[in-house]
Amino acid sequence: MSKARSIGGKPLRPESLMMSYGYDPRLSEGAVKCPIFQTSTFAFESAEAGKAFFEVAYGLREQRSGEEMGLIYSRLNNPDLEILEGRLALWDDAESCAVFESGMAAITTSLLAYLTPGDVLVHSEPLYGGCDHFVKHFLPRMGIIPVGFQAGVPMAELAADLTARIAGRPVAAALLETPANPTNALVDIRGVADLVHSLAPADRAAVVMVDNTFLGPLWQHPLEHGADLVLYSATKFIGGHSDVIAGAASGSVEVMLPIRTLRTFMGTMAGPWTGWLLLRSLETLKMRMTAAMKNARYVADYLAEHPKVEEVHYLGHLSKASPMQETYRRQCVAPGSMISFEVHGGEAGAFRFLNALTMVKLAVSLGGTESLAQHPGSMTHADIPPADQARMGITPGMVRLSVGVEHYEDLIADLAQALGAA
Repeated sequence: MSKARSIGGKPLRPESLMMSYGYDPRLSEGAVKCPIFQTSTFAFESAEAGKAFFEVAYGLREQRSGEEMGLIYSRLNNPDLEILEGRLALWDDAESCAVFESGMAAITTSLLAYLTPGDVLVHSEPLYGGCDHFVKHFLPRMGIIPVGFQAGVPMAELAADLTARIAGRPVAAALLETPANPTNALVDIRGVADLVHSLAPADRAAVVMVDNTFLGPLWQHPLEHGADLVLYSATKFIGGHSDVIAGAASGSVEVMLPIRTLRTFMGTMAGPWTGWLLLRSLETLKMRMTAAMKNARYVADYLAEHPKVEEVHYLGHLSKASPMQETYRRQCVAPGSMISFEVHGGEAGAFRFLNALTMVKLAVSLGGTESLAQHPGSMTHADIPPADQARMGITPGMVRLSVGVEHYEDLIADLAQALGAA
């Protein structure tokens, strides 16, 4: 496989490596692009080779120097996934990556790999609605105790209260979503990581997991700020075309080992077709995310001046007076392309606006080439009780907008006529 990451001693950037890293055309009849290995199982050259492959796959022995993981069965490994995982890991400068059939599969498999009855899971709020349900309704049935805290509040103001509510119980993991969905509120990754690591039980380390879906692999790199694991709904920016469901987790080899092992036995890995689609999408990841980010700046500025918009939640508008401005400058590379804003008239006003959109699609999800708008309170976060929504900053008039790669002037024209209807 092609593993070269430099030319003449000059390191290559991830966007260049997305075209060839981990793939050798000579192994596939000279095909420039990696074929789809649509197979459930792989033939061994000999019984001895099969035995050796299983010894490594099941952890019966360590890999020998120069020994590669043999292909066995697509629930264990597949060329499309191996190449994809190698390329995805480059964006976060991670040692290891695992791809899943959905973002929720990545999150749930990772949490279950590290949590046991009696453990505390520290988590930020709000979380994506499906994740919120898993953390607050499923994990407690297993004896796991979720302890939440509000995103957008500096760690110095949270640490004492959070420590008191943990009350000396073992903290096994933290799940942070930053920026938060849908409010765009930030979480100080380094601050939470330092606290959580200090509260871990003596016999095992706490694992700090960051859902990096909103800013994607380009605009935030959680491993650089104290996180142990980066999680993605790869359906979003990584896939980028609203035609594939997938998830991913990246971290050190040591952190990823329990997750990869559990993925094998739970069967939550992605299939070869999903892997191939994501390989295609990674080649244009930087171009797509950069174009959408530039568009979002224009759109956010327009919305901020509109008389029918009460408030705009956009990272590029954080003022120097904001308590999270320092966190943003330290932690984020750019503001991304997600905007939440509140329309006058509550839910009725938001619905009138959404129903009047023509070019922007009224649909959930985000990070695609097309712009999408939805109503978090009644859609993605509908499972969260109204009182909790209010506490988290999810208002009846809030609209979440994922800005795509259309011309920004056309997007603004659509928003303008829809706001007129609101």
